[in-house]
Amino acid sequence: MTRPPFDPFTPADIDLVSSQLGRPARNVVGIAARCVCGAPTVVATAPRLADGTPFPTLYYLCHPAATAAISSLEATQVMNEYNDLLAVDDDVRAAYERAHESFLFDRDQLGSVPEIAGISSGGMPTRVKCLHALAAHSLAAGPGVNPIGDLALERATWSPTVCVCLDYSAEPFAGATPGSAPA
Repeated sequence: MTRPPFDPFTPADIDLVSSQLGRPARNVVGIAARCVCGAPTVVATAPRLADGTPFPTLYYLCHPAATAAISSLEATQVMNEYNDLLAVDDDVRAAYERAHESFLFDRDQLGSVPEIAGISSGGMPTRVKCLHALAAHSLAAGPGVNPIGDLALERATWSPTVCVCLDYSAEPFAGATPGSAPA
């Protein structure tokens, strides 16, 4: 079976992701994107959680600065603009459909989950629902795969090329332990 090109993760990565999220990370299958300093930025999560729950969001943005920047962008109602773009731009709409197919292919490499077959994340392929998921997909897949995720990253105040990581070993981050929530 061909697996998507995720970096392997270490226990230290899982501890760091748990600290980034402020809660335990669970069912991580790889690190899909890293900060320039090496810290996880996007984790890949199993399509079925250990408790049996289907989990369609393969790519999960975990970097606090990236998450905050995308949240700020969402607050500007830019998703309406991107939905309008999908409605009028055939090229963007076709590229977004390809991004959806790429996402499904990547997730299917990790296993088939009939309950979420054909469902990707972020609203793909027909609408923009969650910029966090779309930006995570763009960071994982690289530029040019997800046009809406790429647009969001271009507009965000955070950049994957500049490290703004916190010291996760300090309070209030210290002591997070993996184990009970999906990434």
